[in-house]
Amino acid sequence: MKRRIASALAGIAFCLGAGHAAMAQESFPSKSVTIMVGVAPGGSLDALARLIASELGKATKTTFVVENVTGAGGLLAFQRLTRSAPDGYTLMFSNQSMVLIPLLYPKAGLDIVKDTTAVGTIANVPMVLSVSNQSGIQDLPSMLAGMRSGALKLNFGSGGPGTTAHLAEAMFLQMAGVQAELVQYRGSGPAITDLMGGTIQSVLDQTVTMLPLHRGKQIKAIAVASKERLPQMPDVPTFAEGGVPQFDLQIWNGLVAPQGTPKAVVDKLAQALTEAVQSPDFRARIDSLAAQIPSAEERSPETFARVLQRDQKQFAELARQIGLQAR
Repeated sequence: MKRRIASALAGIAFCLGAGHAAMAQESFPSKSVTIMVGVAPGGSLDALARLIASELGKATKTTFVVENVTGAGGLLAFQRLTRSAPDGYTLMFSNQSMVLIPLLYPKAGLDIVKDTTAVGTIANVPMVLSVSNQSGIQDLPSMLAGMRSGALKLNFGSGGPGTTAHLAEAMFLQMAGVQAELVQYRGSGPAITDLMGGTIQSVLDQTVTMLPLHRGKQIKAIAVASKERLPQMPDVPTFAEGGVPQFDLQIWNGLVAPQGTPKAVVDKLAQALTEAVQSPDFRARIDSLAAQIPSAEERSPETFARVLQRDQKQFAELARQIGLQAR
């Protein structure tokens, strides 16, 4: 008799717990949501995160707070994500750099597919090669000629090991057949600050941060990774025009949640993303930065999950080819 009563009570507790979880998912979001960014403020990733956080807040009538969790090119933010409750209230905004973290830090035991739940992408952004005004470099062909002859010794700044800038710069140097020093910072923001000051000579980063600085003549953009010149910066040649046609890197930017986040919560976040990217203000801002908003199918959780699986395989081989070292 006692065993039957205990079993019945356990069943009631389970039902109550399940009911509570279902109600929590139904009311999501009922409090502020944290979006972690694994780099310092001032770079492309941080800028896009704050832009989408603002629009998500409008779409859900809830506060979305961006928190910069810096260190090891996003490793610390990734680790914190895996320790967070899978309830949708802690997210991470990242790009291809997140796929590289497990390759660079294998001892951390992270897996981009097994440890995250894809929410969706918001923007695909071309990479731009820029130089400091103090460098004297005028265009890509002359820069490459100087590097190949040994007359020009360059350094490139990036947001840290495994960031998209680091990946792009290593790829570019390999494809162009030249060598340069890669200087690592704790985020693209500090690297770009030093680029403007002339402390470093070059940065390869997204149009989100480089386009406004090029327009303001604070730096000089000399090549863009796109099939054709961008309408937003028609004076900047493509890499193909500059002699490196194989370099064509478009960066996805998207949101992930901890593994195990309920589908009902993910679907609500995905719907909020759809509303956010349809905002005329958001679209105008993205267009002004020469970024592209993926189609509804391309930015869906299901498609994004497949992209993560694809990149996990492709980047393992790419990391080997360009000599990215595990730490």
